[in-house]
Amino acid sequence: MILQRTIKKPATISGIGLHSAARINLRMRPAAANTGIIFHRTDGEQTVDIKACSENVVDTRMATVIGHQGMTVSTIEHFMAALAAFGIDNLHVDIDGPEVPVLDGSSAPFIREIQQAEVQTLSRSRKFIAIRKPLEIIEGEKRISIIPSRFFRISFDIAFDHPAISVQHHSMKFSTETFCKEIASARTFGFLHEVEQLKANGLARGGSLENAVVIDNNGVMNPEGLRFQNEFVRHKILDSFGDFSLLGSPLLGHIRAFKAGHDLNAKMVRMIEENPSHWAHVEFSEQALREAQRTEAKAFAIDLAWDNA
Repeated sequence: MILQRTIKKPATISGIGLHSAARINLRMRPAAANTGIIFHRTDGEQTVDIKACSENVVDTRMATVIGHQGMTVSTIEHFMAALAAFGIDNLHVDIDGPEVPVLDGSSAPFIREIQQAEVQTLSRSRKFIAIRKPLEIIEGEKRISIIPSRFFRISFDIAFDHPAISVQHHSMKFSTETFCKEIASARTFGFLHEVEQLKANGLARGGSLENAVVIDNNGVMNPEGLRFQNEFVRHKILDSFGDFSLLGSPLLGHIRAFKAGHDLNAKMVRMIEENPSHWAHVEFSEQALREAQRTEAKAFAIDLAWDNA
């Protein structure tokens, strides 16, 4: 994935919003190199362009929300994680509602749509952010850090006072194949009493057992059960993957998190941006670019010969 990417043909995704319960249409369109991911948010006759970047993050309490000129798009993390999994740097996203459709609460439906739209390799190189010095944030029990690595890896730990979750750990060294197989289908989750409280406050109106794992005092309420034994921590990695894509460049570093969420992810993204002495931009050689342009892009193209840092 040393060259920038977009999609070959447009694709449309429709579904309800998790909080609004409104029917929302999202259309992906190809974009030129160095465009970035641009959401074109429509409300009536008004359209506002909102770039998916850390500068435009306006809320992280219930999801990652970006906004510009008074218009917002919420719950972008599952969609952004799917784009990042395929190395898609450039995309126009037309959306006619206040949030990305929740679908089944994971990235898997977006993965399928991207595969149908097909990935298009562009002629410009990607700039990687290679972490050179560690960075860390600690807020009470919650913490997140990033250390140097020649890969992009996320290691995550969670701990809940409920036997259905308890203590869980998972670590993923990024490749498209690994993300699709191990992370993409992990669903968002919540406790029944929290969901009921949110609905009483006018939120989570579209939430159901079809788009989230819900836990009550007896355990997981979903009749089909879990997709992975540790689905909860895998979903935390999915969220992190989407949140860190707002750096605008792929990472070479190892993220280690404990009880972190969207807020701590956003703070670490800003910390990286504000500490350029702790990282360097890396581009591949002209020879490597020429060779890549002569070869059809593979979905799982990544150098696995490096060490397992």
